[in-house]
Amino acid sequence: KLRASQINGCAYCIHMHATYLRKHGESEMRLYMLDAWRESSLYSARERAALGWTEALTRLAETRAPDEDYERLKARFTESEQVNLTLAIGAINVWNRLQVGFRAAH
Repeated sequence: KLRASQINGCAYCIHMHATYLRKHGESEMRLYMLDAWRESSLYSARERAALGWTEALTRLAETRAPDEDYERLKARFTESEQVNLTLAIGAINVWNRLQVGFRAAH
């Protein structure tokens, strides 16, 4: 949710999800490095698959959801988890559009 919100420039959702993650024990460094996750060693292979899929679907018009991102997803997630993750990505993208579109303040 946080990565999609970063891509979409949704200050409301970035604030909300970063606050939630910090409250639930996520490290500051992993939050800071999220935008550069491809170059960072702080994320597991499973997290990388989820982040790649998030970026592919959030930027669908540009990426066309590349096969390599889908294959990484399939290698790390069950079919049910793939569906749940994809629905979560779609949902946060809708929320980002609502918050940005209606100028929600964080």
